[in-house]
Amino acid sequence: MSTGDESAAITRIRREPPPFRRLEVRRIEDLTPHMRRVVLGGPELDGFELDLPAASVRLLLPQRGSDAIEMPVWTGNQFELANGERAPIRTFTPRRLDVQRLELTLDVVLHATGAATDWARSTQPGDVVAVSGPGRGYEIDTDASSYLLAGDESAIPAIDQLLEAMPPSMPITAHVEITDPSARMELHAHPLTSVTWHVLGDGHEPGDAVASAIEALDELPDAIWVAGEAAAVQRLRKHFFDTCGRSRSTVTARGYWKHGRSAT
Repeated sequence: MSTGDESAAITRIRREPPPFRRLEVRRIEDLTPHMRRVVLGGPELDGFELDLPAASVRLLLPQRGSDAIEMPVWTGNQFELANGERAPIRTFTPRRLDVQRLELTLDVVLHATGAATDWARSTQPGDVVAVSGPGRGYEIDTDASSYLLAGDESAIPAIDQLLEAMPPSMPITAHVEITDPSARMELHAHPLTSVTWHVLGDGHEPGDAVASAIEALDELPDAIWVAGEAAAVQRLRKHFFDTCGRSRSTVTARGYWKHGRSAT
């Protein structure tokens, strides 16, 4: 029989993620004043696959004050550096994979500050990073009669990728929250998509504009995909499941980030 002390000593072990692949920055492009595209490439992308849209990758950044990448070790719960510190890793949607050129495209939201923002603003072609993945993608329900796609700026790359992957005959309603009108950008021109942009007003919590817009809809499409700030996504989960009585099998809701959590 195990004692209480023995039970407390058991550490939850998580499945080890895919190994990191060392890449270099090849090109940089500003899509809007709030979104920067960074194209990574290198021979270690050989064999990397993206089977589904709206997947994720872990991006290993250089340590603050250094241009070098230190490959971390998986401890069973997180990636750590040799000194025991947690590795500087951020998660992104891989926007596009070019298997011929061995290039991976990331679209990075630019905030006022933060580890990913600071890196995206300062990085130059030739800089070294590393990528692990991909993580779970999203399997589109092609039997659905209509779709709702929604999220804040952090979800724009995934929404754009989903629009590109949707059957051309699928009616789609999209709601996207942005912090400033200049963050609006051209999305994939799906033939049956209606896109509404919502500018978050001063004094409102992130996600409030897009959540309010969805809560005001008279009818919800058959299938739903939403992502963004975690509290706003949880608010929408309650709306879908508790208020609207939707089946959980018809809704995918992903919290991408938490308001107030340091990104340094």
